[in-house]
Amino acid sequence: MKAFLMYKDRDFDLGRQLPWNEQALTQDLELNTLFQAMGLGDKLILEVVSKAVLSSLTDLSEIFYRQDILKDCLKNPEVIRDIYALVGEAIKNEKKNYLSIFSRYSTAIVHRSLDVLGMFMNMLKKLRRIADEHADEFEAEGFQTFFSMLKQELTEEYFTAVEDHLKEMEFRDGILISAELGQGNKGTNYILRKGQGKRQSFVEWLERIFANKLAGYTYFIYDRDESGLRALSDLKDRGLNLVANALAQSADHILSFFTMLQTELAFYIGCLNLQEQLAQKGEPVCFPVPVSADQRCHVFQGLYDVCLALTLDRKTVGNTLDAENIDLVIITGANQGGKSTFLRSIGLAQLMMQCGMFVPAEMFSANVCEGIFTHYKREEDTAMNSGKLDEELSRMNAIADKITANSLLLFNESFAATNEREGAEIARQITCALVERAIKVYSVTHLYEFAHGLYLQGKENALFLRAEREPDGARTFKLKEGEPLQTSFGGDLYNRVFETENFAMN
Repeated sequence: MKAFLMYKDRDFDLGRQLPWNEQALTQDLELNTLFQAMGLGDKLILEVVSKAVLSSLTDLSEIFYRQDILKDCLKNPEVIRDIYALVGEAIKNEKKNYLSIFSRYSTAIVHRSLDVLGMFMNMLKKLRRIADEHADEFEAEGFQTFFSMLKQELTEEYFTAVEDHLKEMEFRDGILISAELGQGNKGTNYILRKGQGKRQSFVEWLERIFANKLAGYTYFIYDRDESGLRALSDLKDRGLNLVANALAQSADHILSFFTMLQTELAFYIGCLNLQEQLAQKGEPVCFPVPVSADQRCHVFQGLYDVCLALTLDRKTVGNTLDAENIDLVIITGANQGGKSTFLRSIGLAQLMMQCGMFVPAEMFSANVCEGIFTHYKREEDTAMNSGKLDEELSRMNAIADKITANSLLLFNESFAATNEREGAEIARQITCALVERAIKVYSVTHLYEFAHGLYLQGKENALFLRAEREPDGARTFKLKEGEPLQTSFGGDLYNRVFETENFAMN
């Protein structure tokens, strides 16, 4: 049995290797805030969502497959949570019997496997009952396949057959084992034989009574004969060895199904957790429309930074953009005007879209990217192993070794660790080279020569945004199209700080 709720034709690999830059993405986009909100203290959900979000999908059909499943989850959250709780309970109960796994005695393994399989049958019956009651409420291909699989495989005939086998494996009438004599008259080829059973027809009973009897011997062991009892126990374990292995494998097979189902549902439970928190804050979400990687599309309304929204006690400010056929977006303007927050919202929305989630916006459409990269300014190297510019160039070199066409690169105040002219020239050469290689670039910069020089070129595939500032210096946290200005209005912040201090002193 397979769940196939993350991919149409394969399981979700929780052990897959993450992108080489996952630490930089987590730090620069503040992904831990997102993951904690989705996990809500559940370690499995936290692990699954971090792997899913950072392992971007590039196949449009896979993205739409997950989107459809998530839409069903949002319409039926109680059912999904019930299934998740059910499989969690099954896995928890199985772990209570884990000690028998380490036993070398076949009898102990048989008893443990029978207990686990009996418990699993009860859980599978409950799962089948959920499928019978709620399958019609789900429309996604993934859920239709899942519920159809449950109905086809978990039939009444299946449960009856399994329960009969489990009862037979209890060996309440003893066990029948055959063996051969090997070298040195030692027993070999121990095989468990099927007993006569309790129910026999009258004809079978007569045939058994009047049949020719095979010569045999009966050996009795006294209660105090510990060596004899131990030897008999060893013979029983040898005879039950194959049965023990078969039962243990059956239990492991069902356990693997429950484990994978729990793992794949954990992603959607995390999405439900996030949606509920955003709904409580009155923040919108929408399902994005991804387009192929070779197109250039970035169109959205009301896009906001989901991590900021999760930490604020008020609604965030969203931005609207129409960047069709745009390869380069340069973002300038007032300090603390929302530039870095906007840049982070771009990266978060791209990651969320490419793992099949909803995005924090009223409307969103973008091309998928082969890779997502960030190059943000870092604090000074306290170990003094290198200068700040050297460190920036070293990270850029590592990105250049990995980045491919149709990727997305987010620059945040990069190459500002040197003088204006040198920093502008470095930024210009790197940015132009990236765009020429069909890489989409968003760059927040205070380097006026760099930004204004590109603006004067008037390239059709470049867009220039500026953080909006009111005449009185107030920030709206909106970004509008506009020519780069030579000032970032740092004086506004200076005046605000010192006016506040003077007011407090008076």
